[in-house]
Amino acid sequence: MIVHALSTRLWHWINAAAIVVLFMSGLNISNAHRYLYWGNYGFDPKDAWLSVIRFPGWATIPQRYDLAEARDWHILAAWPFALGLLFIWVAMLANRHFRRDLATSPADWTPRAFLASLRAHGAGADAAEHGYNPVQKILYGLVFGLLLPGMVLTGLAISPGFEPAAPWLVDLLGGRQSARSLHFIAAWGIFGFVVVHLVLALADWRRIGAMITGGSSRETTNG
Repeated sequence: MIVHALSTRLWHWINAAAIVVLFMSGLNISNAHRYLYWGNYGFDPKDAWLSVIRFPGWATIPQRYDLAEARDWHILAAWPFALGLLFIWVAMLANRHFRRDLATSPADWTPRAFLASLRAHGAGADAAEHGYNPVQKILYGLVFGLLLPGMVLTGLAISPGFEPAAPWLVDLLGGRQSARSLHFIAAWGIFGFVVVHLVLALADWRRIGAMITGGSSRETTNG
């Protein structure tokens, strides 16, 4: 049985709610200007590297085009998202969950390890019993170490009131429009991960139950 500490469960559900609000309000914000650019400036659609579709109302918060309200929802959800990420990183380092379960070695990045991971997943191997396989370690490492922090940093960089306080961050990301493009890419990267995560969770209802109740085991192995 998969086991999750209380800190992991609290973060998981609060973060899930925050991501839903951030993503749906972000789609509403995207509808305000559906073009993405690189660099510091971008206004002319002909200079865009990507033209984004207009998202329907049922997929956005609010469920009508309202840029001001969408920004309010976005900022509201950004606080628990960012503070929650800081909390879970502190928890994972303090209880050694990251070092024990998620840290990778060079051997984890080989084709042999990838194939072994696929075989283990096909056989229904449980992370609580066998530990995370190399693919799981790499995916969770990318999410925790790149996509989630990337969302926070790029979000700050494109916030109008933040750039004067930390222009170095905007420069580091290649300009405000580059930060906006990276924010968009990271958001859809997280969306893709969430879809895969949900499919795998629904394939084994024990995973969902364990994330609610904590599961049962002699030793907590996650979080």
